Amino acid sequence: MGHSVSATVQTGHTAGVEVLVDGKATGYATTHDDHPVTVHVELPTDPPTQVAVRATPGPGVPRCFLEPTGAEPQVMSPRSY
Repeated sequence: MGHSVSATVQTGHTAGVEVLVDGKATGYATTHDDHPVTVHVELPTDPPTQVAVRATPGPGVPRCFLEPTGAEPQVMSPRSY
């Protein structure tokens, strides 16, 4: 795709997921407990490309998938802080 897509998952009773495209915050969503949440964002292509990031805050290590339109979901590699 040629763009950097990353997600920060803040866990807790109300979990927050922030999605960055090329280092810029482009989407944010919250969910309760360990319920999955999907954040829809656009890649800055011509024309813009719609993608989604599906995040599951827990239990355990958060898991994120990049879901491009019309393609197989890709696992996003976790990184510790």
